[in-house]
Amino acid sequence: MATKGISKRWIAVVALALVIGGYGVAGTFYKQALYDGAMGLEASLSGLEEKQVDISIGNISYYDNGQVDKPKVLLVHGFAAYKENWVRFARSFKDQYHVVAVDLPGHGKSVSDIQLDYSLTNQVAWLHEFIQKMGWAQFHMAGNSMGGAITAVYAATHPEQILTATLLDPAGVHKYRSVMQDLIDEGRNPLVVNNHDDFKRLMDFALEQPPFIPWPITVVSAERAQALKPVHDKLWFDMSREQDSGFQDLLPKIQAPTLVQWGDQDRVLNYKNAEVFKALIPNAQVHIWPNIGHAPMIEIPSDSAELMLSHLAGRLSNVASVAE
Repeated sequence: MATKGISKRWIAVVALALVIGGYGVAGTFYKQALYDGAMGLEASLSGLEEKQVDISIGNISYYDNGQVDKPKVLLVHGFAAYKENWVRFARSFKDQYHVVAVDLPGHGKSVSDIQLDYSLTNQVAWLHEFIQKMGWAQFHMAGNSMGGAITAVYAATHPEQILTATLLDPAGVHKYRSVMQDLIDEGRNPLVVNNHDDFKRLMDFALEQPPFIPWPITVVSAERAQALKPVHDKLWFDMSREQDSGFQDLLPKIQAPTLVQWGDQDRVLNYKNAEVFKALIPNAQVHIWPNIGHAPMIEIPSDSAELMLSHLAGRLSNVASVAE
């Protein structure tokens, strides 16, 4: 990769469209097409195809690499994120595993109804319904941030289904304060996007090593986040209302081998909370990534994926302790 975080082919898609249409014309009329083309190309390089399925509350959008005869892996994004966050991470799995990355309700292209109750309990129930529609009996599961909390609760409440759990900078434990908690106390939530500038600030805040993201991707991503802001505000309220209501009590019920990955520069969730997950989840292992922020699967997709692959294969040996 000559350019950090993005393929030469992706850059070529953007450059060609701008040359053909002109920057101003492309900016006005073709940014969505550029976004769809670029993301579609990156997804195809990982063998992923976008699909939909209906559950009781509405439509769920997901990526599927179609390897139906291989062991199954479910990838779950965080708050105000979407399935595309896993595209480059999933590339390491495409020849060995059947990978699905899902848009949770209230996110991406899945159902977004402000009347829904987006509590953690309901999100786990909706995901269980999705899995039933997929017809999966057992699978490996990984989640980032809010998706990490969802993964932990799912593993605790449906232990018969989960072969391994991987938690990347998971939410749910707040023994050690983060920079974001201080900002929220001041009335600012850096995860909620009101405009394009907010989106750029969010990338800088959440990611210690943000990948290069070309113009149409940032613009369309910011517009998608703005459009979903009312739902995300509701989701944040619903999640906060349920915060700390028995989450830690569930962790000892996780039976699956569990790996916790965390970036030591995470400003959203303090990486030292990994010690709580390690203490409460039986035989959990922890790996702390130096100089990485809140989303290892975006910042170091190959490295974080390879670590998870070692975990899935039961050969994980090099784990780092939580720093004092």
